[in-house]
Amino acid sequence: MSLHERSAVELLALYARGEVSPVEVMRDVLARVEACEPKIAALWGLDASAALAAARDSEARWRNGRALPLDGVPVTVKENIATRGVAVPLGTAGTELRAAAHDAPPAARLREAGALIFAKTTMPDYGMLSSGVSSFHALTRNPWDVSKNPGGSSAGAAAACAAGYGPLHLGTDIGGSIRLPAGWCGIVGFKPSLGRVPIHPPYAGRVAGPMTRTVEDAALAMDVLAQPDARDAMSLPHQDIAWRDLDIDLRGKRIGLWLDAGWGLPLDAAVRDVVLRAARAFESAGAVVEPLPAFTTRAMADGMNDFWRLRAWLDIQALSEARRARVLPFIRAWAEGGAHLTGEQAFRGYSQMAALRDAAVAATQPFDAALSPVSPVLNFPAEWAMPTNDPARAMEHIAFTLPFNMSEQPAIAVPAGTDASGLPIGVQIAGRRHDDLGVMRFARAFERLRPPLPAWPTVTDPA
Repeated sequence: MSLHERSAVELLALYARGEVSPVEVMRDVLARVEACEPKIAALWGLDASAALAAARDSEARWRNGRALPLDGVPVTVKENIATRGVAVPLGTAGTELRAAAHDAPPAARLREAGALIFAKTTMPDYGMLSSGVSSFHALTRNPWDVSKNPGGSSAGAAAACAAGYGPLHLGTDIGGSIRLPAGWCGIVGFKPSLGRVPIHPPYAGRVAGPMTRTVEDAALAMDVLAQPDARDAMSLPHQDIAWRDLDIDLRGKRIGLWLDAGWGLPLDAAVRDVVLRAARAFESAGAVVEPLPAFTTRAMADGMNDFWRLRAWLDIQALSEARRARVLPFIRAWAEGGAHLTGEQAFRGYSQMAALRDAAVAATQPFDAALSPVSPVLNFPAEWAMPTNDPARAMEHIAFTLPFNMSEQPAIAVPAGTDASGLPIGVQIAGRRHDDLGVMRFARAFERLRPPLPAWPTVTDPA
């Protein structure tokens, strides 16, 4: 196995035994990037020389017995999470580029832990698309088939992880932006409880979380990311969570099987089959799987869409005319739907956050976990802005992910199978509010139960 394919857990063990150095690993990751990046375009702000310098510092710490928790582990960070000295384009050519003065909290925790932040990853304009389409970045493609979409908005993070650009990648999620690309790229994507990972600026439903190839690596990252930072006024009080303790006895655990979101795109038969196989796997280990009826509504979705369009419209209108013209036309067309909303409509849209929260918390309370699709649909062309490719139907694919952002519940996407063409399909496991470790444990149990998955992609050209 090449060094760039090693998990973070494996790399730390190799470093501790003196069998491999962080410099060797960083060089191998950079070679992998050089081979694949022309095809998938997952990165922005790559700084190879700084990464190698940091790797040499890490190598010295390991040699001198002063290693840090993630010392020498290569990491990418989504570009909307500030890293000092690097601009934050927010995925759009409309942004005026200014170098960030400080690391945002998640990036600061990674750097303090010795992780090698070697690049930022791409995202669509303002993070408001589930795709790799951006007016600022090159088109990001899915490593499993570069004619396909990686999903988004953590598009580059998911693509980089699947392509083998090292083991740890940091994304953000406000409606599915970690879990959706994780599902379509065949990786693990964890959306923590709101406030579990301090972030700046904070916003309702917005979280940062790890995107990895294994649940163990996601747990390892959370041990660092969940450390406190006073800059996030919405963060949870710090808890000493045993993130690496992932064992669970599934016997008697109640799992709600959620196959009908109540709105959105119809559930594809291949996705349904993969989720049902996952349910049977849990049952085989002694869990009790029961139906979880639809608990969200079209009114909730439309209200959120109205509120988000209005917010985006205000942001875009604040730009100069020249910069406004650079924003992706799809995003401008979607945001314009919020231009003429009344105050009452805006308030009713905003109120759907609470309606979604109350519905999700009440529906899932009887269960230890909820099992569902990540997306109701299979992959879609790389050039499309989202699965519908229609600004008037922008929310239709996030019906299974959005509720858990608004309810502040932890949820994780785990690879579970493939479609007939071999493209990945993930399942989502959600837990009660603030039970982040419980979600991790169910996900790790599923990794042990599921059938073997295909080998990681070599990064192919379009057919």
